[in-house]
Amino acid sequence: MNDVPVAKSSAKSSQSEKLRLHIPPHRPLPGGHADFSYMHESAAGKVKRPAIDVPSVKTHPLATRLVRVLDDEGKALGEWDPRLDPETLRQGLRSMMLTRAYDSRMYRAQRTGKTSFYMTSTGEEAVSVAQAMALKSDDMLFATYRQQGLLIARGYPILDLMCQVYSNAHDPLKGRQLPVLYSSREYSYYSLSGNLGTQLPQAVGWAMASAYSGDTRIAAGWIGEGATAEADFHHALTFAAVYRAPVVLNVVNNQWAISSHQEVAGGDEATFAARAIGFGLACLRVDGNDFLAVYAATKWAADRARANHGATLIELFTYRAGSHSTSDDPTRYRPKDDPQKWPLGDPVARLARHLIGRGEWSEDRHEAQEKELTQLVRDTDREAQKFGTLGEGQRFPIETLFEDVYKEMPWNLRRQLREAKGQP
Repeated sequence: MNDVPVAKSSAKSSQSEKLRLHIPPHRPLPGGHADFSYMHESAAGKVKRPAIDVPSVKTHPLATRLVRVLDDEGKALGEWDPRLDPETLRQGLRSMMLTRAYDSRMYRAQRTGKTSFYMTSTGEEAVSVAQAMALKSDDMLFATYRQQGLLIARGYPILDLMCQVYSNAHDPLKGRQLPVLYSSREYSYYSLSGNLGTQLPQAVGWAMASAYSGDTRIAAGWIGEGATAEADFHHALTFAAVYRAPVVLNVVNNQWAISSHQEVAGGDEATFAARAIGFGLACLRVDGNDFLAVYAATKWAADRARANHGATLIELFTYRAGSHSTSDDPTRYRPKDDPQKWPLGDPVARLARHLIGRGEWSEDRHEAQEKELTQLVRDTDREAQKFGTLGEGQRFPIETLFEDVYKEMPWNLRRQLREAKGQP
């Protein structure tokens, strides 16, 4: 039997370049200057608006564009202009300003030890407020943190928000949740979880159930760009595509996931809106600091879902102006001038400029409203603290730990309740 020749590595093969693993660099460096050269902006008004019933593939070129309505002077341009009346715009401006005032107050409350934790949405207010206004009031919202503006825009009481953060005797959730993990059945706001990415499969599942039961309500879900690396994100897109779930899926790309830049989640290789292409979903990429663009894109996606044309993935391109949370110091991983150099500006200032340009607002009115809302939040905070704060004041009685879980409390929980109350 002849020996089988053994292949030998050629000289060329042995001299091949060694493989290298690409590790995204941390940019920009904390000691350097802001660098937004990776951004590719589309001019305001240049992106075409497709009909809501187009095949999903027709929207895929929009994954690399940026839907913008407001130009640098505050003028509304192009097909995406929702042409909202002045009163609606003033309402949106007020809700964004109230959200910012609320955030500022609760941030200070944490710094003075009245609560354990807080997360502001500074710079991202247009995302939550404009989207809440574009959706119907009973559409189900599956938010992540930093979307407190959804509740504020829907008229949820500021007092109840504060009491939830303080976990006091007036907390609607009876002290069972961490601060900022809000929940409200009445306002169609599903309970937040501290786990990242869970909101999207929950939103898709709820939307599937709504369609299966012949309901008329759609769902919307939010995650950050970093959470797109979670398996939950891909599970949600698969089910949304296969069953054409009536849902709006939002990726809030605020450039930073805790302390890592958006490129670590794949933002340099492709846009986050482009994740929809492989699943056959419709997609949009939107200037998240442009109130009009966010409203128009959300309304388009909601109308598409309501007309049974399926889900849309929206990337909201925005910027986290503040820290990730009160446990975070952003100066340790990004330049100090980063927030000031953000090219897409401040959502509150941009909408105010637009209204002033239309003769429907003024700097004096803006300043007066800012003072009014600051005072409103301050007064409400005083009222909230009468019910206690994290370390002081009354608490819900021990038996409330066992309530609101089962329709009929099982025997083992009844026994634990007796033991907790010192009863035989």
